[in-house]
Order: sequence, then C-alpha cells, then structure tokens
Amino acid sequence: MSTIVVIRHGETEWSRTHRHTGRTDLPLTPYGEAQVRQLRRRLASLDVKFAEVWTSPLRRASDTCALAGCADVARVEPNLREWDCGEYEGLTLDEIHAQRPGWNLYRDGCPGGESPEQIEHRVAALVSELRLATGPVALFSHGHLLCALAAQWIGLRGGDGARFRLDAAALGILGVEHDALDEPSIAAWNVNEKLSGTPQVQVAMGRRRSDRPRLVSTRCA
Repeated sequence: MSTIVVIRHGETEWSRTHRHTGRTDLPLTPYGEAQVRQLRRRLASLDVKFAEVWTSPLRRASDTCALAGCADVARVEPNLREWDCGEYEGLTLDEIHAQRPGWNLYRDGCPGGESPEQIEHRVAALVSELRLATGPVALFSHGHLLCALAAQWIGLRGGDGARFRLDAAALGILGVEHDALDEPSIAAWNVNEKLSGTPQVQVAMGRRRSDRPRLVSTRCA
C-alpha cells in the first residue's frame, strides 16, 4: 500500500475572507503563490518522487500543482473538485447562519449544491482507486473535500471530515499500518509553514513504533 500526500491549494481571496468556495474558479492571491513556494520546499524535504500526481480541475488547485513543480506529471481528476456550495457559494458562515441557524456543511450539505451523501460517494470512488496505487500519490485539492477524504480513509463517515482542519497550502499524509489495507492511518495532518518551524513533517513522519518505515517518495520537478 502506497503513501498518499494530500495538499490543499494556496490562499485565494475567498479563502482569505472565509467565504465558501465550491465551483467558483478563483486564482491564488500573491500571498497564496508565496505559500505554494514554501510548500514546494516542504515537498522537496520529503525526498519523494511521486508515482502519480492528481489535481482538481479547479484553477486554485491546478495552479498550486504547477507552482509546486508537478504540472508535467499531473492528471486532472474531476472527483477532486471542491464541494459544490450551491446557493451558499461566496457566503461566510455568519451569513449562512443568518439564513439558517445551526447549519453545518458536513451534516446538512448545500441547497442547489452537493449533499453529504454525494460527497461520500465521490470520495469513496477516490479511496477505492487510491488503494490500488503502486507508488506514492500526491493529491492537489481543496479543504472540505480533503477533510472528507481523510475521514473516509480511516473508516469514518464523510461527515466526520468536520473534525479535521486543513489550512491553505497545508499537507497531510495518509497510509496504513503494517502494510495492511484494513489498518488505514493518518501519519501527518495540517502540516504547514506556521507549524513547521522545526521539521514538522519529519517529526510527524518519524517512527511511532519500531515497525513503521520512514516514507520513501518521488519528487516533483
């Protein structure tokens, strides 16, 4: 079973202002581009050459993939696109709660957009394919989708993605224990520049037990 490195895109204007961004195809901000340059160095520190690189078709993810040096080897994967926020597209959480108190994306979904069940179905297709991978895989995608993916990877419901946080230009590492598909694990999560003053990636990926090997991976260009 191969290691999966999940990567959220860099900052956009709407992520900066905490607006729900699904299908709207926004570019990275200049700060977001700077975040990705830092991300590229973090990925290089993994000393990995990825067997496969998948990216969401949305610009903020595909541009992150390109700036990280992976565009030449990437495939566009439609199932990595962000949760469609429907009528809540572009709204902040406070604005949504003014219309619908207590609303929660992972529990309630979005009118005119995708339901939690639709996201679970989409993520299940990704997980099934990722479990067949024969080498390390990098995924460039979006916060809500990747949190649902992490939850389903370890056997939770997609709605349990609400328990995870993945900041802009942060990464996570999914794997398994004892090379066993029935022991899925998360080796690192929300690793970003703010958290990695010490080599946070190496700390999170170090041996937790004597039977855990270190990650060996392939580099983007």
